[in-house]
Amino acid sequence: MAFAMAGMVSNQDETQRDPTMASATHHTTAPADRIPATQKVAYGLGAIVTIVAVNSVVQLTSLVYVVGLGVSAIWVGYAQALPRLWDAIVDPILGNLSDNSRSRFGRRIPFLVVGGVLIGIAFALLWMVPRDWSKPAMFAYLVVTSLFFYTAVPIYSIPHGALGLEMTEDYHEKTRLFGYASFIGNVGAFCLPWVYYLGNRRIFHGDSVAGIKWVCLGMAVFLTIAALVCATVCKEPRLQQVRSLEKVPILEGFKATYRNRTFIQLVAAFTLLIVGFQLVMGFSNFMSIFYLYGGDKASASILMAENGTLWAAVGIGGVFPMMWLSRRFGKRATVIFSFVVIIAGNLLKVVCYNRALPWLTFIPTFCLSLGMVFCFSLVNSMISDICDEEELTKGTRQEGVYFAVYNWWWKVGVSIASVLSGYLLRLTGFAEGLATQTASTLFWIRFWEIGLPSALCLLSVWLLLKYPLTEERAYQVKAALEARKNLPGPPCPAE
Repeated sequence: MAFAMAGMVSNQDETQRDPTMASATHHTTAPADRIPATQKVAYGLGAIVTIVAVNSVVQLTSLVYVVGLGVSAIWVGYAQALPRLWDAIVDPILGNLSDNSRSRFGRRIPFLVVGGVLIGIAFALLWMVPRDWSKPAMFAYLVVTSLFFYTAVPIYSIPHGALGLEMTEDYHEKTRLFGYASFIGNVGAFCLPWVYYLGNRRIFHGDSVAGIKWVCLGMAVFLTIAALVCATVCKEPRLQQVRSLEKVPILEGFKATYRNRTFIQLVAAFTLLIVGFQLVMGFSNFMSIFYLYGGDKASASILMAENGTLWAAVGIGGVFPMMWLSRRFGKRATVIFSFVVIIAGNLLKVVCYNRALPWLTFIPTFCLSLGMVFCFSLVNSMISDICDEEELTKGTRQEGVYFAVYNWWWKVGVSIASVLSGYLLRLTGFAEGLATQTASTLFWIRFWEIGLPSALCLLSVWLLLKYPLTEERAYQVKAALEARKNLPGPPCPAE
């Protein structure tokens, strides 16, 4: 250990009495706690799978099915919500299955292989809707293929997330691992904003629906390869330890997360953030197409691609200041700062939606991407700290369940918000299939897109102000767990 156990325990009571107290010492990661760079890179390649696949589906579904095929936005909202509700049901089951797996290949790796292959197949099928079908039939096709896709995603994503939570016991090395995942994931995401642009090129004769189908087929092959690389290179460091632990029934594991106030506080804050932006998902695309460019989809696609590329570039570069801020000020302070940046960036849209200067949209894009990469790079690291504390107090390790329940909450929120988003869009007066929209419609799209996420993010900041798991407390937990491993007999909960 890099520090004395006695010294850490001596000030534990003081830290618990004042959990917001800043740590006077910034700890150095011990060599034994370092993750090899090859595994960090492979884990980051694995992150590309869900970052690119899920975000592609979220961003392209309305552009293909609403704008391209003329399917009702309300129908598409239901088609997006129903599979996410199913996904939310599947998540805790897969988390528990992964936690309780005792395969000789590991708890996580077999799921990564199967899930990675299924994601590639499902992602390709989403965009192969027959063009001569009726609108209700297209809606049914979207529902069925989305259900397949959102069944495949948690088979891969829950074990992948749980694997990251257990690859190291060090407070700062966790942040570095997820920093790698964010960095590499955003490198992969560079292609995402250009999918719609590529789908509108002349080679596809102006048929963006057909263009997106072929581009996404190539993406599906890449996603599967990335998943298999992750499964092959990454190692599970706790296999021997977990074989000595009892299996936890799914309901007991589920209940344990809800008794953890620190976890609920964190989940609530991030769910509000995700729901806030899901309620207006796609509104920014409609503003680009119909407000800034008066219905000119080809011109708007260039600005959308440039904004998406800027988003990915900031996401890549933002990893480095995120890691510095987290080490200097702690994870909680860094996350709160990120939420403030997100709120500021969203409010800047008031002046940056400018027909004469459409490039001004780069400013809120920069702020939003910076804030998002900060907070979403840190949330998994923070959940890992919570899992360590649970092992100390309860004697169990349930990374899969904790990661699944976190996903469960925001997916339920996203599902409800997806349905409400369609009605909200209809409330603005938006009419599907038209080349232009009225001035009143564009005003209300702008109003809701700016107002709703900003208000919900403010609530998130309030929730995070008293988040208790500091760096000092995390190293106290690590020291106590290390001492317990040196004691004879099976692991037991702390008194």
